[in-house]
Amino acid sequence: MLTRMDTDDLSIQTYQGVLVVTEQFDHDLTLQFGLLSDDCLKEDEFLQKSIELIKVLKKYSREELSDAFYHRIPDLQSFRMTIKTVSNNIEKIILIPPAGRTFEKQNEK
Repeated sequence: MLTRMDTDDLSIQTYQGVLVVTEQFDHDLTLQFGLLSDDCLKEDEFLQKSIELIKVLKKYSREELSDAFYHRIPDLQSFRMTIKTVSNNIEKIILIPPAGRTFEKQNEK
């Protein structure tokens, strides 16, 4: 049986570059990315799915934001800036080989 990922399985670089940035913007956005980990087996798959999600989110109009945000609809410009930041972070993370990324579980030994 294959084990699915959880956000706790992400490297520190990915966790901070994706989930921390989105959480600082709005918890609802973090949920959108966090749910992706359930469908992934490895971090690189999560990063790829995140890129795909960003492509969809970039196309959202103000009205479509209600599909992703449940508590309050954010400012569209701030939303797009946050998505761009996450995209830039992912581009940098992908350049780090998986063996060069830091994982929380390594520190628990």
